[in-house]
Amino acid sequence: MLQETLAQLRYGADEILLEAELIKKLEEGRPLTVKAGFDPTAPDLHLGHTVLINKLKQFQDAGHRVQFLIGDFTAMIGDPTGKNVTRKPLSREMVVENAKTYQDQVFKILNPEKTEIKFNSEWMGVMSSAEMIQLAAKHTVARMLERDDFHKRYKGGQPIAIHEFLYPLIQGYDSVVMKADVELGGTDQKFNLLMGRHLQEIYGQKPQVVLTMPILEGLDGVQKMSKSLNNYIGIADVPDDMFGKIMSISDDLMWRYFELLSFKPMADIERWRKECQAGANPRNFKVSLGQEIVARFHGSEAAVKALENFEARFQRGALPDDMPEIQLKADSEGMPVANLLKEAGLVTSTSEALRMIKQGAVKIDGEKLEDAKAVLAVASNHVYQVGKRKFAKVEIIA
Repeated sequence: MLQETLAQLRYGADEILLEAELIKKLEEGRPLTVKAGFDPTAPDLHLGHTVLINKLKQFQDAGHRVQFLIGDFTAMIGDPTGKNVTRKPLSREMVVENAKTYQDQVFKILNPEKTEIKFNSEWMGVMSSAEMIQLAAKHTVARMLERDDFHKRYKGGQPIAIHEFLYPLIQGYDSVVMKADVELGGTDQKFNLLMGRHLQEIYGQKPQVVLTMPILEGLDGVQKMSKSLNNYIGIADVPDDMFGKIMSISDDLMWRYFELLSFKPMADIERWRKECQAGANPRNFKVSLGQEIVARFHGSEAAVKALENFEARFQRGALPDDMPEIQLKADSEGMPVANLLKEAGLVTSTSEALRMIKQGAVKIDGEKLEDAKAVLAVASNHVYQVGKRKFAKVEIIA
């Protein structure tokens, strides 16, 4: 039984620090306190967040105590992880509004009756300035500068605000207050997660085990999934959008999504991969992934309907086999659709593009385009049609 639980917890994980300690904790036969924190920096959770939440669910299903921490206090500091400039803190009003959606959406995966929602403002908001100074005394500047992003900024002469040093300390202190046995986080959070172990030992607690999960790439297959990069699939997306976005990812990226998002057995996923290598159509497996994800957040009926709607837009034989696949570069603000149609070779000029849109002769993913002023976002990947015979699959890249 222990080996089965361990195998499941290892599945999809990048690293367990230290696995021997996790085994000892599991052998104690008590429910472990398992923590994962999320700063409400944007209104909605996306599939990148669910990589961690799915692992929380595995612990929950194994009978452990799951604590979902909403970092409403740390969000006002701003996580410096991976940033080459000082991040602007969010206002209290923005954080509170975003936190409301997190509470609603997390229960699409976790059992609400077995999940404890915590806010770190509960203890950090009442901490005195003297207590904050005492916490800051638990770590040194030299150790902070060992962190990769701080080290690069320091060596490059880029500013590091003092409040940024407080972020990993507060995240670590959360583990002290919550008495965490295990903390989950992305691979980019390793320094902060280990800070929890360090502070727990200083405060006389048994150090938590750290379990890191891989970072999920966004729809572009390059940068991590992020709302600010507009390469995300939100768990609150409507079924048709969610399914369509999954169908738009590359065949290679599909396997990454299977590994990190699917609840299918790994043996099945590996078998399907081999079948594709032997000549099977990847689209069939992408449909299966899309339906699984839509069903998880919207129910099985919505998943069936999403597939029906998708196929209605792309009826068999409606798309030419020799349809060109094009990549176009755009700045962060995206690309006006008229410019896209011209650069993709579907029209000879932007004025022709505007005229064809006005005539109702332009479709995106099988749906008639109404807005001639539409701007397509970076990382979007759609099929464009002008008239009855001109098609192109266009991906917008930065």
